[in-house]
Amino acid sequence: AHAAGRAPADTVRSVYERIASHGDPAIFITLVPEVEAVAAAEALAAEGPDGKPLYGVPFAVKDNIDVAGLPVTAACPAFAHTPETSATVVQKLLAAGAILIGKTNLDQFATGLVGVRSPYGVPRNALRADLVPGGSSSGSAVAVAAGLVPFSLGTDTAGSGRVPAALNGIVGLKPSLGLVSTHGVLPACRTLDCVSIFALDVADAEVVLQVAAGFDAADPYSRPVALGAISALPPKMRIAIPRARDLTFFGDTIAAEAFECDCQRLQGLGAILVEIDFEPFYAAARLLYEGPWVAERYAAIKPLMLASPESLYPVTRAIIEGALKQTAVGTFEAMYQLAALRRATEPSWKGIDAIAVPTIPTIYTLADLGAQPVVNNANLGTYTQFVNLLDLCAIAVPSGARADGLPSSLTLIGAAGQDAYLAAIARAIQADANQPMGATGRRPLPLAALPVRAAAGQIELAVVGAHLSGMPLNRELLDLSATFLRTAATVADYRLFALPGTLPPKPGLLRVAAGTGHAINVEVWALSPASFGLFVSRIPAPLGIGTLALADGTAVKGFLCEAESLKSARDVSAFGGWRAFVQSMVKT
Repeated sequence: AHAAGRAPADTVRSVYERIASHGDPAIFITLVPEVEAVAAAEALAAEGPDGKPLYGVPFAVKDNIDVAGLPVTAACPAFAHTPETSATVVQKLLAAGAILIGKTNLDQFATGLVGVRSPYGVPRNALRADLVPGGSSSGSAVAVAAGLVPFSLGTDTAGSGRVPAALNGIVGLKPSLGLVSTHGVLPACRTLDCVSIFALDVADAEVVLQVAAGFDAADPYSRPVALGAISALPPKMRIAIPRARDLTFFGDTIAAEAFECDCQRLQGLGAILVEIDFEPFYAAARLLYEGPWVAERYAAIKPLMLASPESLYPVTRAIIEGALKQTAVGTFEAMYQLAALRRATEPSWKGIDAIAVPTIPTIYTLADLGAQPVVNNANLGTYTQFVNLLDLCAIAVPSGARADGLPSSLTLIGAAGQDAYLAAIARAIQADANQPMGATGRRPLPLAALPVRAAAGQIELAVVGAHLSGMPLNRELLDLSATFLRTAATVADYRLFALPGTLPPKPGLLRVAAGTGHAINVEVWALSPASFGLFVSRIPAPLGIGTLALADGTAVKGFLCEAESLKSARDVSAFGGWRAFVQSMVKT
């Protein structure tokens, strides 16, 4: 709209009109005065959109994230104070042209997955008023699902950025640990916390992540993580799901049927599903509240716990006071146990590209929660609580409609650094499901809108053989945080050979005189310069990296072979690509 001439100030005014019309004062704890937000939009318009990828886009921030000049409460009035500087992530979004609208409600001190543990009220679930909104990032999720703002920030320790997304029918992106700075964010568990992103669709969430990501020396837990661009749907996906006996839905047959439909959707998109033992993942999840990590919650608000513990919600206080039972010995024992569980989950990742689980096992009403508040809160975290403990990234995406008309939600989980890869799959799922986004009635954009070029600063690499998706060496790319971009073909000036003396055979690609070759199918991946350099350093002779000319008019780096080594090699160019050649060998 802004590119077409709409003034950002008009966009901001419409946001405040929608907030007033929606009539739910529990969504926001603090709103930026409309006159100030409009003035910020007018100042932005005077600067122009150049260099501002979020030019004029309104957003909201969970109220445990610092914004200069606005109170931060973490849903506890006794804790309230006004920071002088904004969190790093907020500064990045503002610099990119986004317009802050306000601070959103949450489960007090981000302790809970239900969204009802706040003295500022319970945000109304955007889909159905009798349902819990989900937490702890309740206000942030509802604000997006209700169509009040296009995106918002939450936090995620045990599922706070995914559970409310599922309950409100939107996208919840939980990035890799350290990818987005937590400087200026009140921690729940400082070693596990992530700033999460809520949006109506995957593409929007990924645009925000591109702005928000980056190493921050001010955050001791920040780390350099390569972030690629969202791509086309990866080919030959192998996706793990829990074994049937490891799935639990707490008696919700509708949820169980919805997950079965989600699995069928994945298969329809070309995925091969592989069942894995999920017990090590569940064991890690149990550590979060049985182990010493609850002590991190106490450490975050220790002065308040010592001076005024009665100012906390009773259930919040009871959880955090559990830290007093922890010992230094117990802490190290739990760390050793977690290290063992990380090792125990490693075999689950061999030969697969991602894990798919239900985001939530069931949906609770406010009445259900009143009957069993602690147990039902814990149940909602069944498929989320282990992710940060195991140093994984995840994205929750609307995946279809349940039999009761509510949206189902699927979470994709990947190794650290696979954020863009997961987003590519999630984008395809959301487009295929074509589920209305939140309560807006709008549908996601079609897959054709996906960008298929590398992000700025990345290098495009064409692979032709064993590094193709699903092939034996593809893991080398994934381990370097490479992002699949697209399938393509070379111009018809190449020949493909099966090199002699190797089992399995290796491919060799040779450029030949114009008109004497074939078009050879390739996959194009994107790597950071550092990852590209490391990848190239491992390539054995007679292979090397040169520049390939593709039929789409682009030139990318890619595998080439020394002509001398091909004298006794088999010419397999007529197959059009290595995958077709390998399949022919299997058949024979």
